[in-house]
Amino acid sequence: MGESVKMKINRKHKKRFKGYKYPAEIIMHAVYMYCRFALSYRDIEEILKNRGLKTIDHATLNRWVITFSVVLESEFRKRKKQVGRSWRMDETYIKVNGKWKYLYRAVDTDGNTIDFLLRAKRNKLAAKRFFKKAITYNGEPEKINIDKSGSNTAGIKAFNKENKTDIEIRQNKYLNNRIEGDHRFIKRITRPMLGFKSFNSAKHTISGIEMVHMIRKGQLINIDPKQTCYGQFMSLLAA
Repeated sequence: MGESVKMKINRKHKKRFKGYKYPAEIIMHAVYMYCRFALSYRDIEEILKNRGLKTIDHATLNRWVITFSVVLESEFRKRKKQVGRSWRMDETYIKVNGKWKYLYRAVDTDGNTIDFLLRAKRNKLAAKRFFKKAITYNGEPEKINIDKSGSNTAGIKAFNKENKTDIEIRQNKYLNNRIEGDHRFIKRITRPMLGFKSFNSAKHTISGIEMVHMIRKGQLINIDPKQTCYGQFMSLLAA
């Protein structure tokens, strides 16, 4: 099963695995592979079959990822490193049921992921909801650099007005090179998936992909510095 990592699970999370045929280590290993590497569910099904796990099919893997990505992301957020107060925000495209949806994302000046949000539309309301989520979890920034999108500008202005904040809006395309480059990892991982069948599936799966991406960037705190990305991922349910 690759790197040997002994998985410790606290009492709260142990009950989540009751009723499953396979132990938590195998389930989490499969979820990690899907969220970390550019593999389809059928690719992982084949890999696991070659290792003797012949009754795990792609539909089972899909259920595992959707179920546990949200749980793991919630635990990650409790231990997420504080981000900077100068943000670069942009959105990229994710195909859901044959239609393009919008994944709002932001990073700080060091490239740390601030937050993300999948929305069906690209408009003022979607932008405002992203800013509200990002600020709720990460604190208020001093400035946000965006592209020339009118909806993003309107979203920040609406947030400032409703919350009596004074977040500076900057529009410099060169400053957004970092966030545009950061999109590439997400696009590379989602490309073999050939689109998602439902918005709910896309939202939950992306939360797992983004979480693993943040672990790779070193955004998980209170860890053994010798732990690999995989080891850190497997430690999330121990806290």
